[in-house]
Amino acid sequence: MKVILLQDVKGQGKKDQIVEVSDGFARNFLFPQKKAIPADAQAQNQLKGKRESEQHRIDEERKAARELADKLQGVVLHIKAPSGGDGRLYGAVTNKEIATALSEKVGNAIDKRKISLDSPIKAHGTYQITVKLYEGIEGKFTVSVEG
Repeated sequence: MKVILLQDVKGQGKKDQIVEVSDGFARNFLFPQKKAIPADAQAQNQLKGKRESEQHRIDEERKAARELADKLQGVVLHIKAPSGGDGRLYGAVTNKEIATALSEKVGNAIDKRKISLDSPIKAHGTYQITVKLYEGIEGKFTVSVEG
């Protein structure tokens, strides 16, 4: 019997796959536990529509990430931070501060976890920062820390 899995089933397949299982396994285990539905024409059409809408959503997110990466190219953030006489900051400029300033500048919400800093910025200067916007898409911008 062909069934469409509604969740991952060990030894059978992953969610939204159409797999062939024995009639007894389907009737006695998969259907009662709501882990699968019969793979009739209507269910297959629903699955196809679901896959298409998911692919469309992924394409839209990827397109938006590319546009944001292009928008970030050449952006320079000026962040003021208190410092001592030797150019070292009293505190540090963290991902959170950079994300807040960047969100205000470009108008898109940027998650602080997507900004990659090796370590917090603790001195004056100019730094190249990378933002992971989507799988395989990164944006680069410059942060200038001033006193």
